[in-house]
Amino acid sequence: MAAIQRTLILIKPDALQRDLVGEIIHRFERKGLKIIGMKMLQLQDAVLDEHYAHIVDKPFYADVKNFMMSSPVIGLVLEGVEAISAVRLILGPTKAYTADAGSIRGDLAIAVATNLVHASDSEENASAEITRFFKPEELFVYEKITDKFFTE
Repeated sequence: MAAIQRTLILIKPDALQRDLVGEIIHRFERKGLKIIGMKMLQLQDAVLDEHYAHIVDKPFYADVKNFMMSSPVIGLVLEGVEAISAVRLILGPTKAYTADAGSIRGDLAIAVATNLVHASDSEENASAEITRFFKPEELFVYEKITDKFFTE
């Protein structure tokens, strides 16, 4: 049986600078994923060092960090059926040049470093990442409005 999951999305500086936020969110919504948390963030050293702990010792990390601090990012928590794999399918691979047409990165990303969006890659990472960027009171539980609210 398919599981309802939550996942973290960070819409990166290149997406904001290129005015692609609406397009990116629209694609997640069209898939039926529900936004249960959203905010604009200016990322700082400590949170980036924690978030990117797996690459902090790599020679390119300083460039990643500078890029992620170059302008605000938008943090989203999405919820839905198999949300983690659904989001990663919608995004396409991290290396934008290998992403299929129809995916966000295939259609919109320019390079590996500027691939528009970060997304959690597992339930464990999603849980840790959501906690890193959102307080519990910043996440909402609600039902989507249906036609029953618009009857005459």
